[in-house]
Order: sequence, then structure tokens, then C-alpha cells
Amino acid sequence: QVHVVESGGGSVQAGDSLRLSCAASGGTFGSYNMGWFRQAPGKERDFVAAIDANYGRTYYAASVKGRFTISRDNAKNTVYLQMNSLKPEDMAVYYCAADTSPNYRYYLGDYQRTAIYDYWGQGTQVTVSS
Repeated sequence: QVHVVESGGGSVQAGDSLRLSCAASGGTFGSYNMGWFRQAPGKERDFVAAIDANYGRTYYAASVKGRFTISRDNAKNTVYLQMNSLKPEDMAVYYCAADTSPNYRYYLGDYQRTAIYDYWGQGTQVTVSS
């Protein structure tokens, strides 16, 4: 059983930065692909960023590319999402997720599918005011 916990959300002004953290315990963190998703009220859960286990490759949604950075520290079993130049449209609950059974389809685009992630955190709220 893998336990995933997000932290670092909060209320900021447009243009500010936040860093989200996601700690995973109960498994072999270094072998997991990790992803960040977000969900605004009344909307679906959308892909934000992902980082693979083998090469540290990163992937981003077009809406955040150039502003957000995903990284991982395997020694701390933690993945981060650095969010810069935040916009009101970034406001959502942000979820961290672990893909504990990675396969080649991840590199073909599966990293953005919620279905491949089998452990999720409870979410952390990010509020951005204009």
C-alpha cells in the first residue's frame, strides 16, 4: 500500500509562485512514475505534469509549460511542483499520483491519463486571485 500526501497549497496573487510537495510512503518510490493533476470546480481532473522513474523525463500540459517545473528527490521520496507566474485559471485542487506499475505506454502518452495512476493523494487547494 502506497500513501501519497500533498502539501504546499495556499492563496496567492496572480504572478506569485508556490511550490507543492508530494511525499509517498509504503513502497519503492524510485521505481514509480509520478504525476500532478488538477481539478477546478465543476470540471474534470486534468493533467498538469509528470516525471518518469527511469530517466527523470518530464512532461507538461501546454497551459503550464514554461511556468511550472516538476522534479523529484528519490532520497526523500518526494516529488515537487514549482509553480511560477500563477494565473487565476491555475486555481484548482492539485492532486499528486503514483504509477506503481510503469510500462512503455507511459512514454507514448499514457503519463497524462488518470487511469494509469493507482495511488492518489487527498489534494491541496491552490487559490489565485487577480
